Amino acid sequence: MALTMEERDLRYIWHPCSQMKDYETLPPMVIDHGQGVWLYDIYGKRYLDIVSSWWANLLGHCNPDINAAIRDQLDRLEHVIFANFAHRPAIELAERLAEITPPKIRKFHFNDNGSSAVECALKMCFQYYLQSGKPQKKRFMCLTEGYHGETIGALSVGSMDLYAKMYQPMMMDNIHVEAPDCYRCPYGKTRETCSCECFAAAENAFREHAGETAAMIVEPLLQGSAGMRIYPPLYLKKLRMLCDRYDVRLICDEIATGFGRTGTMFACDQAEISPDILCLSKGLTGGYLPMSITCVTEEIYDAFYADYSEGKAFLHSHTYAGNPLGCAAALAVQKVLREQHILQKAGQTASWLTREMDRAFGHHPNVGEIRHIGLIHAIELVRDPETKAPLDPARRTGYAIYKKALEYGLILRPLGDVLYFNPPLNITREELTQAIEAAHRALCDILPET
Repeated sequence: MALTMEERDLRYIWHPCSQMKDYETLPPMVIDHGQGVWLYDIYGKRYLDIVSSWWANLLGHCNPDINAAIRDQLDRLEHVIFANFAHRPAIELAERLAEITPPKIRKFHFNDNGSSAVECALKMCFQYYLQSGKPQKKRFMCLTEGYHGETIGALSVGSMDLYAKMYQPMMMDNIHVEAPDCYRCPYGKTRETCSCECFAAAENAFREHAGETAAMIVEPLLQGSAGMRIYPPLYLKKLRMLCDRYDVRLICDEIATGFGRTGTMFACDQAEISPDILCLSKGLTGGYLPMSITCVTEEIYDAFYADYSEGKAFLHSHTYAGNPLGCAAALAVQKVLREQHILQKAGQTASWLTREMDRAFGHHPNVGEIRHIGLIHAIELVRDPETKAPLDPARRTGYAIYKKALEYGLILRPLGDVLYFNPPLNITREELTQAIEAAHRALCDILPET
């Protein structure tokens, strides 16, 4: 008897970020094709992809404009070594990014995934200070609950024990600064009354460790894997000033927040700051192809510019860096964002979505907070909204809701017990209404309202 596609999958494939034993009761959904916000499995069932396939799908599946750009490029050039060679899509993409990135960003180093962009940034900062006569500046600061990728260097500047704790013996010794947690503010402030009193933790860390620190890395405004924790632009503005005062480079990891996810082209824009290094990926190619870019200032670039004999070159490379197909996709994304006024329309949709989420979920007895930035909306489930006491993690409530939502045709992959929407920017209100209804139904099946 022939094996099913699911059985063939499980015979050979080790899926990411999964306990494979769970697949005994929830086998993989084998997707046949996609269109817009919808994914269709091999049996014809459709799923609304409200999480943008790991936050990468910026403009919908099989977007006709991106498809056409890739097809056209495929007949011209599929790949070429990026050392000493270039091609039109990469040049045009760099020119376009120079127009939209924060003002001090002028140079673009191409890589092939988000973790690689972060690794590149860390190595740049380390070598920058080594070549600037300050070899003692070789450690890094990061925020607790931060996440910057899965490679050892990226894990070392993350603070998510779920991903990093067991690998501690392999990791760099970095400085972890207590992150802002606006929902459970230790100062008793609300988002409306906050003056970033929690920034004292960063000030203390800089006073003690700035002399040995090369860079501070943050997810600006939104700590994604921490449960879509949102903090105010003022914190980022203060951090920029602190880095300047103590001669520490600021790395903004906009892999998840870039290209309109937070309501502006980059989250940095809301704080009116320009980082020393900006890491981009995910939405860069619309989620089509793996590509990332580590964007830097002229000041950092100039520290590596010298005669070859001085040994100052940045000898960091990836085989698929600057891939022409990825660059063509990224150019198409920028064209769609610009010509179809996507960010403006998404902003209007976001305001509507906030009202609808509050209406649908605001009175549920286990909803602690509904937070939002741009089109990203997150619902934190708690045992008691008054005390903000969390649900018992052993119950895996979020996972149970995820499984139930799949029955209703919604891909709602929670972060622990935080349910979130992070849809393509061109999702319609009708599609969002369907997502809200399915999510509410799944939530109430697992945690009844009465």
